[in-house]
Amino acid sequence: MSEERFRVLPEPQAASVRWVFAGSWRLSDRLPQAAELIAFAAESKAEGTTISLDGQQLSAWDSGFAVLIRGLIQQLQAQGVQLDLSALPDGLRRLLHLAAQGEPPDAPHAVANIGFIHRLGLLTLEIGADMRAFARFIGELLQATGEALRGKGSFRARDFWSIVEQCGPQAFGIVSLISFLVGLILAYMGAAQLARFGAQVYIADLVGIGMVREIGALMTGIVVAGRSGAAFAAQLGTMQVNEEIDAYRTAGMAPMRYLVLPRMLALILMMPMLTIYASVMGILAGLSVAVLVFGLDATAYFSQTVETLSLTDFGVGLAKSCVYGAMVALAGCLRGMQCGRSAQSVGEAATSAVVTGILLIVVTASMLTIVFYKLGI
Repeated sequence: MSEERFRVLPEPQAASVRWVFAGSWRLSDRLPQAAELIAFAAESKAEGTTISLDGQQLSAWDSGFAVLIRGLIQQLQAQGVQLDLSALPDGLRRLLHLAAQGEPPDAPHAVANIGFIHRLGLLTLEIGADMRAFARFIGELLQATGEALRGKGSFRARDFWSIVEQCGPQAFGIVSLISFLVGLILAYMGAAQLARFGAQVYIADLVGIGMVREIGALMTGIVVAGRSGAAFAAQLGTMQVNEEIDAYRTAGMAPMRYLVLPRMLALILMMPMLTIYASVMGILAGLSVAVLVFGLDATAYFSQTVETLSLTDFGVGLAKSCVYGAMVALAGCLRGMQCGRSAQSVGEAATSAVVTGILLIVVTASMLTIVFYKLGI
């Protein structure tokens, strides 16, 4: 360490030392470490409990010198040394003050021990707030629907058909795969029991009624929840982050009417078509199992299916599919509109939309099954 740049001088006061910095102290000058300065000062035999840092003879300094001084201060304070910074440049002292303000506390705050009753209360409040937000969202959506029917502004047809394409034709691939595999599983499960009585022909009844009334709509709803529901939440969440939804409101355009309503109608429109397609794929899977594995005649299988199914079965399946589509659209759009202002919030909104959509589908499926059973449908 050159004495021209750094000197340690005793002060007239007892147990007081002055550390003098002179010349240029910039990053390009290969600045020493704070530990090197402390070791150099110890070798000078000038020690004290109070150290004054003097920078009046500095010709140039930059952020590297500020970082060095900050590290020096931290190490000396840890040793119990008192420091006097009044002789440092004003700009450097302001930087050190700002750095000290931004430091985290020495010890993290202890996390309060929350009991079971407290957690239960917080969960109840959270569920209540979520239900109120869901009810408010439905009310605003119904109001926007009524205004659109009265001709008080509507969304663009081009945007609507683009959403229809995303929800419908582009989902045929995944719906085909899932429905075919589910029909395959259903046929194998039924055939394993029916084969004991030599009634393999009734595989057609089991697969046909199961796919048309229940499983076709249910599986399609779950697939759409993971696909379109998450997409709705991500799209609206990204618009929330980019403040596009705020721009809609500023321009006097209700986001509920121009963003949520077309997505809701598109999904309700496409869900029955996807459900019919899923039911057909499931029936074809049952046909393949019955013919290839159990040796049934394809004509007999189709005849049994036609005799078993009725328009009521198709009506029940289509009615459920419309409800499931509405639930998925509600969950996706609600979570998207509730999204925060960060990229992480978009991911959380998409995840929450899928979970909420599947939960609503399961709940409504249970309720509709009980209602149809009580009505004898």
